[in-house]
Amino acid sequence: MNVNIEFEGILFSASSASSVDLSIPIQENGGASAWYVDDMKVEVVRSNGFLGSVAEGGAVNFRDVTFNPHGNGTHTECLGHISPEAHSVNAITIPTFLPCLVISIAPEKRNGDSVITRQQMRAACKQHWDHENLLPPALVVRSLPNETAKKSRNWSNTNPAYFEATAAAWLADMNVNHWLIDLPSVDRESDGGALAAHHAYWKYPDSPRHHATITEFIYVPEELEDGQHILNLQTAPFDLDATPSRPVILI
Repeated sequence: MNVNIEFEGILFSASSASSVDLSIPIQENGGASAWYVDDMKVEVVRSNGFLGSVAEGGAVNFRDVTFNPHGNGTHTECLGHISPEAHSVNAITIPTFLPCLVISIAPEKRNGDSVITRQQMRAACKQHWDHENLLPPALVVRSLPNETAKKSRNWSNTNPAYFEATAAAWLADMNVNHWLIDLPSVDRESDGGALAAHHAYWKYPDSPRHHATITEFIYVPEELEDGQHILNLQTAPFDLDATPSRPVILI
């Protein structure tokens, strides 16, 4: 089956028979993590003579799972992440197929930090998009260098690359509604709680963008070229500010 979407007079085409999965699984041992959280924990339920392990003689596998949606694996979040109100990402209607740009950027070095700037974002998008005042609704950012170690790294206390608040504000002004990154956060690991890029992207609290999402902890393999694609952003139905997700690029 072929998928064709016209956006601003430009045709985005793909075949659903071929795809690239950008998600990093939530794993019991290993997998990407941040914010000093433990790896996912899986425990067999043992209660009142019930045994939730076939390997141990039970009839079914029945386990409790503990993880943190922000700190373990690929996840999608909404403005409830920074608001006192309990906004849920599950309340957002995400189209099945989204016109999408994939761009790659090597962060600038600045006072010991690695920063992705508004100027870099604009330049990278301009290589693959002609409209000056509007971007496709989804944007995937691959940070460089693109080591496969991103898929299993513990990012805690490493001061990862992050985005200028002005870059986040520019994406909001360009009507990007779904922003996907291969880093643990759009903001600096330690910023005193400012979360400036989060606030700028969601325009919170002045003009909250309830429909907009940020997806963190993806991995964009080298074989996926920069440019125009179609995205299928799958989210688990958790009634929370963040949920595990599986972004898939159709080829």
